[in-house]
Amino acid sequence: MKLSLDPENMAFRDAVREWLLANVPRGRAPQEGSAARKFATDWVARCYEGGWSGLGWPTEYGGRGLSPDKIVLWYEEYVRARAPAVLDCTFVGLNHAGPTLIACGTEEQKAFHLPRILSGRSIWCQGFSEPGSGSDLASLSTTGRVEDDHLVVNGQKIWTSYADNADFQELLIRTHPAEKRHRGLSWVICDMKSEGITVRPIRNMAGTAHFAEVFYDNVRIPLSNVVGDLNDGWRVAMTTLGFERKTAAMGLQLDLSVKIEDLIALAAPRPGTATFERLSDLRGEAAGLRAMTYRTLFREPRTPSDGSLMRLYFAELAQRIYRAAMDILGPEALTDRAWTYDYLESYSETIAGGTAEIQRNIIAERILGLPRE
Repeated sequence: MKLSLDPENMAFRDAVREWLLANVPRGRAPQEGSAARKFATDWVARCYEGGWSGLGWPTEYGGRGLSPDKIVLWYEEYVRARAPAVLDCTFVGLNHAGPTLIACGTEEQKAFHLPRILSGRSIWCQGFSEPGSGSDLASLSTTGRVEDDHLVVNGQKIWTSYADNADFQELLIRTHPAEKRHRGLSWVICDMKSEGITVRPIRNMAGTAHFAEVFYDNVRIPLSNVVGDLNDGWRVAMTTLGFERKTAAMGLQLDLSVKIEDLIALAAPRPGTATFERLSDLRGEAAGLRAMTYRTLFREPRTPSDGSLMRLYFAELAQRIYRAAMDILGPEALTDRAWTYDYLESYSETIAGGTAEIQRNIIAERILGLPRE
């Protein structure tokens, strides 16, 4: 594992810095609704026009096809420049759906969707979790009945981020009723404007409503929207989750190194609010996460379970950093919207993308070789 700063990479880094300096929007992005969508899509469109969208995507699908070291350099400079958060309503399309379509989709699906995702013209959401099937994804019960050349979908999804703003959804459903668990699932492209879809936003404790419930009442989806083969959705979904738990979150992981420096600056004029040892430990942990990010990206061969190590470490470290911010701010936290919002949002980190317990099971079984639960 080595991040090389040879002349070529140094020139690339300088180009990234120059472009970000000239283009990063100022001010905090809106957190929900049409304003959040417009801010996010305008930013992706600006990146696309500047040649900075889909950096790791193959060139034949509109990306830059950049090497891992250049992608790391991009994200390093991105977080230093305080560019818009990577986890917004464009995240699923750019980091889940697009890469999954590249890996598993038909040429027709790629030709239609990939340019729209790259340029910010379409927003995607994820329809995996259900009220009774969150971390136990294989138990999902939303059904898709084959009727002529369509699937007729009935059921419910929950915790669907930005569903009220999305154009399309990566939807996992049960299409073979006789099969159980992992078998008989299908990964399909769902047009969120389809008749029979109802979206109900859920307001969380941070005060925003970017989560939603989604209900499907005889929603008709063309069979041509199945990604991979019918009843082969578990394989495709594992491809999606592999992106989510690994390279997709690189910007979030590296951003914690910036957050800890902000935290140290926050504590400086408030002596006695945080110990030197606590801040030093958090800085060291952030450096460790950064090293794990590099290791996962450069390691060959890569293993899907590596993503669980990073996902778990990132989630729990983020909570420790924001909890420290609350301790430092004390009563001031009531009027500090930025740190308090991030603190409240951080509670979801050990749930989203597979709970901390699920990640520990994956690590125990697939990395440490312990008996299955």
